[in-house]
Amino acid sequence: MTWYFTEDVAAFRAATASLLAAEPARNTAVLTLMDAADRLGWWTEPDGEVTGVLAVSPPRVPAFGAITVEAARALASEVVACAVAQPTEVRGETGPVEAFAEALATAAGRSWTPTVRMRLFRLGTLTPPDPAPPGRARLAGPADIPWVAAWAREFARDIGEDADAKDFTGPVTERITEGRLLLWEGPDGRPVSMASVSRTIEGQARVHLVYTPRAERGRGYAAGVTEAVSRAALDGGATQVLLFTDLSNPTSNALYQRLGYRPVTDHLGVTFGR
Repeated sequence: MTWYFTEDVAAFRAATASLLAAEPARNTAVLTLMDAADRLGWWTEPDGEVTGVLAVSPPRVPAFGAITVEAARALASEVVACAVAQPTEVRGETGPVEAFAEALATAAGRSWTPTVRMRLFRLGTLTPPDPAPPGRARLAGPADIPWVAAWAREFARDIGEDADAKDFTGPVTERITEGRLLLWEGPDGRPVSMASVSRTIEGQARVHLVYTPRAERGRGYAAGVTEAVSRAALDGGATQVLLFTDLSNPTSNALYQRLGYRPVTDHLGVTFGR
């Protein structure tokens, strides 16, 4: 049983094709990140079967895909034994993340703190909101970039990220240019909510960046734009449409289930002390 690592996306795809194709939902973070990752890894069983994958993004943040607890513990041993720069955070399904964090704490004395608990949902039958919110969905355009970037910063602040240190104009521009960011316009034609969707990879697309400014909340706009972007993903060829919710937010968890999303797995993010 062995971990292998590479910076070559083509080599990673070739080695992990069976697992990525069989478990696109559980591997959604790796599929989304792998083209821009600093490092990619896979875990093989004695018979050569790949049963775990990860993608490492700057600054030293591994995102686990489908991975066994055994592989997660072995990864901690690998990190310590190779004397490589140790991770600042790790994210993935709850069991493997806890196993990795506990093993790293034992082997290297690294303390760790849970920072976010998420739930991965997969769309079943898309169900439009009832009653439908007033207004309509439209694609965001170049003129929307400045204030959509500002909304993206507020979204990051809402979920506890260090928003001031990040560039939001670039990622927002990419999504808008590729036609992957929708806005909901209220009755007066003003944009009042937004949602984006990832590129479709291995048949899966992930809804994210669902945001409504505080002054516009409680009117159903998030439901409207989420239903619209989910339908756009399906129309664009996605066979699985996914999204993550913060388990501490019962409102969003209930909303997405009303739209037809069903739980897949729980996820955990942790940060490590020095």
